[in-house]
Amino acid sequence: MAKNEVLHNLVEETILWHDRKRILGMPISFTVYDVDENSLTIRKGLLKTTTDDMLLYRILDIKMQQTLWQKILGVGTVTLYTADQSGQTVELVNIKYPDKVRRFLNNIVEQQRNAKGITGREMYGAASIGHNLCDHDGDGIVDIDFNGDGIPD
Repeated sequence: MAKNEVLHNLVEETILWHDRKRILGMPISFTVYDVDENSLTIRKGLLKTTTDDMLLYRILDIKMQQTLWQKILGVGTVTLYTADQSGQTVELVNIKYPDKVRRFLNNIVEQQRNAKGITGREMYGAASIGHNLCDHDGDGIVDIDFNGDGIPD
């Protein structure tokens, strides 16, 4: 099979949401955000471009914040707390309609979890990645050792 045939057989994902980081409310930066049915893609840079993909079902929590200046300019920041190894906190900075985007992401993340059969209990275990888990007192409750000194915090 030729290379061109393989490339033509790749399926293009439908972009459900697209925006870019805004400066003074105008989309003039080189940071682009895309959401398709399965993942969030963040592309940064002009001469050297970095692309980061995150599966939507790995998003644990979503927070939105707007400063006074962001409200005046009609933008805001949406922070995603994830179980992704490349970045456990991802910020969509200065995007337009941040509250609508937050609600959209909440809905699509739930749809992805339901489609993959992932329950909340499975995702909460992923939130402790990088921490030492131990049951020191034998009560059946796992204690988290955040600083790695052997004593649960």
